Amino acid sequence: MSHMNRRRALQLLAALGTTGLAAGCGSGTDTGEETKPGSPIKIGLIVPGSGPNKVVGDEITNGFQLFLALNDGQLGGHPVTVVTAEEGDTAKTGQAAVDQLLKEGVLALTGVVSSVVMTGIRDAVEQARVPLIGSNASPTSLQSVVYIWRTSYVLNEPGEALGQYLRQTYTDETTRIAIFGTQGQSSRDVIDGLRNGYEQGGRRLTEEPIFTPDYPNPGKNVYFGAIAKALGRRPDAVFCHYSGVQAVQFIKQLYAQGYRGPVYAPGFLTEGTVLSQLDDGERGEERALIQKCGIETALNYSADLNNTANRVFASAYRKAHNASPTTFAMASYDAAQVLDKAIRLVGGNPTPQQVNLALGKIGQIDSPRGAWQFNQPRTPQQKWYLRKVQLDGQLLSNVVISELATLG
Repeated sequence: MSHMNRRRALQLLAALGTTGLAAGCGSGTDTGEETKPGSPIKIGLIVPGSGPNKVVGDEITNGFQLFLALNDGQLGGHPVTVVTAEEGDTAKTGQAAVDQLLKEGVLALTGVVSSVVMTGIRDAVEQARVPLIGSNASPTSLQSVVYIWRTSYVLNEPGEALGQYLRQTYTDETTRIAIFGTQGQSSRDVIDGLRNGYEQGGRRLTEEPIFTPDYPNPGKNVYFGAIAKALGRRPDAVFCHYSGVQAVQFIKQLYAQGYRGPVYAPGFLTEGTVLSQLDDGERGEERALIQKCGIETALNYSADLNNTANRVFASAYRKAHNASPTTFAMASYDAAQVLDKAIRLVGGNPTPQQVNLALGKIGQIDSPRGAWQFNQPRTPQQKWYLRKVQLDGQLLSNVVISELATLG
């Protein structure tokens, strides 16, 4: 929003009622006059419209649209039409979405929730020479790309940040950490990161990971066998990689099996609606266990971060959706922000190739997560935060405890 003029900043200040907003929206070209918009452009948004990933797709859509709403529906001075395509959950459905959007003549692509889809569309995007600013899926295998950028993270990074933290927290070399994840590459990437961060100076993770089937809607006892196997080894801590309804069921079943130790995980474990589904009220057993035993997560964002960009973003998001923003919405908001900067650098009548070249020149991003910039692999160099589930007022929330590391 660095290119808003004074009039627009004052409009937003009145609409949001947020102190300090004008400082976050100062214009670099404050002439007091409205600038004439450039030629209309189309941006293709690839998200799932159904299935277990729909909730993440909705967050991605909300984040991108919020940036447009705060910037007069423009990117880089050009009026924007967002064309949405169904992502699905396979390489084939992802390819169909890319094909559809390319026929629409989009200037750039964004979105993509599934790592399977992201991997499957890689070649099509590279061959089309149309930039894709991925705002979620980021497998470690996505290397040596030219037209694919990511505003989220690489999947091994939250594991690595937590691995470093756990190595410093548990100094006894006999420490046993039970490790859980879903079958598939995403959990393997996360656990590889955990090993990279933890296994230094002679330290070793002694427990073999337990991979559970990737149930889209797991039942109330599907994890019992895996949990019982791990608890039989009397672990000092649990590390896991789940999200959404899987996270809810895993935590419930972990406590039901009698585990009373700490839980560590990438922040997806408690992101979105998970905590509201676990929170059974002031006298509830699950709330008491979460507070007593502790759930700590690593993520690149928390809605309570105290910086100007986040105060603007989080306030506007809550007003629009009556909910706190997640990392998924934030990364999509930033995808719009980097496109805004790149398109503005090109000016005139931008082409996909010109925008892609400009993406490498935009420098530091003033983001709700804190300042970051693209590294050589086209992913963010950014801070990772340690968050703990605590009461914030009457509700369980992810509260930032400290910074863990800068990775990327």
